[in-house]
Amino acid sequence: MFECVINVSEGRDLAVLDTFSRAAGASLRDRHHDAFHNRSVFTLINNGPDLVADVRALIDAVMSRLDLSRHQGVHPRLGVVDVVPFVALAPDTPEGAVRLRDETAQWVARTHGVPVFLYGPLPHGERTLPDVRARAFGDLEPDLGPAHADARRGAVVLGARPVLVAWNLWLTGVTLEQARAIARALRGPGVRALGLAVGDRVQVSCNLVDLERARPSDVYDRVAASLTPPGRIERAELVGLAPRSLLAREDSRRWAQLGLSEDATIESRLARR
Repeated sequence: MFECVINVSEGRDLAVLDTFSRAAGASLRDRHHDAFHNRSVFTLINNGPDLVADVRALIDAVMSRLDLSRHQGVHPRLGVVDVVPFVALAPDTPEGAVRLRDETAQWVARTHGVPVFLYGPLPHGERTLPDVRARAFGDLEPDLGPAHADARRGAVVLGARPVLVAWNLWLTGVTLEQARAIARALRGPGVRALGLAVGDRVQVSCNLVDLERARPSDVYDRVAASLTPPGRIERAELVGLAPRSLLAREDSRRWAQLGLSEDATIESRLARR
């Protein structure tokens, strides 16, 4: 069983997003969209062959509809199909996720003719998604496809990674500069963070990449302790799904505060079908 969490540069047009959801087929387990980020996260989970078929169908649909030159949103992006990470779920192995990544990368470059960057395990070592974002089209050339970004579709970043939790904290009474400072202080083993302006509020957008080192409650408490009145955490928001094991590590009395629920676990969504 594998998960693929496809990040798409559209979060406002619900009719278009519904079209993409239909293209994702039976593998689709969750869709999260955000108008300020102008971004949606489609979580697909299935066995390898069925997952790949639905991933390709979703990528085809997005490539045919979206235009990066018209995109406006606060979240960094390289393409209309921005990030496509594959994750091995038991009993499958990380090597299987790498194989799906590489096969899909070759298909994207061949079928859509856009630059493709890879992250995760590579023959010469490990590369992270932040590495790609910081270096793409500078000192980092695409791994596949043309050397320059497509004007309409941009580039695609394909990865193989462990399970992570995408998780946001919405703040009030906090300036953008303060949010960015909080994000910088959070960054380290287990946490990647950005401070973003979202309408008239600010957000600390996090990827919790090592749940042994950084649980949502740890990050929440660190941010809360750093704020002074009138600054406060308005709410926490889970983006996509989380493994049930994360809930077991957190006090159930805090699940609502942390934006967590049994319904938003990978296991719960798999049990529906």
